[in-house]
Amino acid sequence: MPHVNKEMISFFLTTKCNLNCIYCYNIEEREALAEYTLPFDVARAGIDWWFATTTNRHVRFYGPGEPTREWRLMSQIVEYARQASDGVTVEIQTNGVFGPKPRSWMLDNINVMWLSFDGPPDIQNHNRPVGGIHPSAPIIEKNVVWLVASKRDRDLMVGARITITDDNSDRQVEMVDYFYGLGIRHVWTNPLFFCVGGVPVYRDPEKLAKYHFDMNTYLDHYISAYQYAKRKGMFWGSFLAVNFDGRSPFHCRACIPAPHLTPDGYVSACDMVVLGRDAHHMDCFIYGRWNQERRKFDFDEEKIAALRGRSTDSPSLAHCQQCVARYHCGGYCLGEVVNETGRLNGVPKNCAAVRRLIQEVGVLSEQYPYLHP
Repeated sequence: MPHVNKEMISFFLTTKCNLNCIYCYNIEEREALAEYTLPFDVARAGIDWWFATTTNRHVRFYGPGEPTREWRLMSQIVEYARQASDGVTVEIQTNGVFGPKPRSWMLDNINVMWLSFDGPPDIQNHNRPVGGIHPSAPIIEKNVVWLVASKRDRDLMVGARITITDDNSDRQVEMVDYFYGLGIRHVWTNPLFFCVGGVPVYRDPEKLAKYHFDMNTYLDHYISAYQYAKRKGMFWGSFLAVNFDGRSPFHCRACIPAPHLTPDGYVSACDMVVLGRDAHHMDCFIYGRWNQERRKFDFDEEKIAALRGRSTDSPSLAHCQQCVARYHCGGYCLGEVVNETGRLNGVPKNCAAVRRLIQEVGVLSEQYPYLHP
């Protein structure tokens, strides 16, 4: 199933966060602004609108901060959604650093849990410290083990989403065993990408100079880990391959666009654009806004048309026309492309990596058990 088929309404609950990740992609936005938390009435209106316009009933919680910092608000939203309709399923991407109360609530109310979790303690504690100084690994390990042991016949999948840097790129086979030992059976790996700032990456020489990621080392070890995990009955995925189990000229839900409600009252099409005010070069993804006076969302139809028109069947993506991965990539991640180039039809830096992966791993005959977050 191509990743574009993962339709849902996402709630970016809050900018509050309890970790200080060394590579946080939206740290500039969060540090420059006062704390925001999504108002419940906006979330409720979002559910009413989404349920009235689609048969989809998947609800998701995400950053820019840590959603469990507002878990009571999250529980309100889920309760309202389930009162509004049958068949509601709930997904969260969380840093895994939460206490017993939100953990118990999630055990009974979450269907798909993706933990932002970078591997064994030395990696996790270095990349994702609590408050910038304290280790996070003991907390997240305890929560994972408890959730896996306690879920029994509940409809709950506990998986990991790993940010891969040069420090853990060559440890992927080791990490297969580590996560398997914790009871995790589904993992997506994401190569490190540029953080979002005030200008596109190509206009930021300092950011370009600081960034380093050895893609070939990642792919070498990813392919080995993918094959090793498969032998163990475990899924090991790559963000580069989110569309390898289907055919589509579109990359992801930003092409629909699916709504992501921001803490400051806007509608974003992309996980990389988590606040609507001053979205700078990423403003093409902000296609709606909550109108408090009218008590409804206002939408920008021109932006919606531009997002929907971005496909590998479009002449504007000339670099995709003869690519072997054309219908198993969809022009690559829209957020990364715009952040790097400033344009929806820009050429991403990872084209060669996607082509190598599809040539060496191949298109899949079966669908992914769980789509990338």
